[in-house]
Amino acid sequence: MLILDRILGQASDPALADRLHDLSHAGQVEILSLSGSDIQRHRLRLASDRGTDCAIRLERHQQLRNGSVLMLDAQRAIVVQMQDQQFLSLQPRDTAAALELGYFAGNMHWTVRFAGDTLQIPLNGPETDYLERLAPMLADGRVQRA
Repeated sequence: MLILDRILGQASDPALADRLHDLSHAGQVEILSLSGSDIQRHRLRLASDRGTDCAIRLERHQQLRNGSVLMLDAQRAIVVQMQDQQFLSLQPRDTAAALELGYFAGNMHWTVRFAGDTLQIPLNGPETDYLERLAPMLADGRVQRA
């Protein structure tokens, strides 16, 4: 059993995102899928999507969130993912803004999906992290929240 006793950060943190991206290309990122009630707990035992038996034992001041990174080394990572995935939906003003938004999301290594003319980004951390990075495009109206 693997004991996970601290949160290293969020998957959206720039310092962790590049390392997670590289590990994901190598197929070395494991997911702990938690329900809304499980995410509130500080102690629980479950298996990752790859079958690793994990025991989460966090201090009371630590709170799991979607995208919490619980393990990260040179060989693998273990990341929390909520079962009810939340998305940030964005709508570009025009074709040029759509290209710029797509280019930006790709550079950030964000996974995206499309719903008509709306780009949806699964949130793997606080929504504010994403909005801070998108602030220039939101401020001048190139992109708006859908």
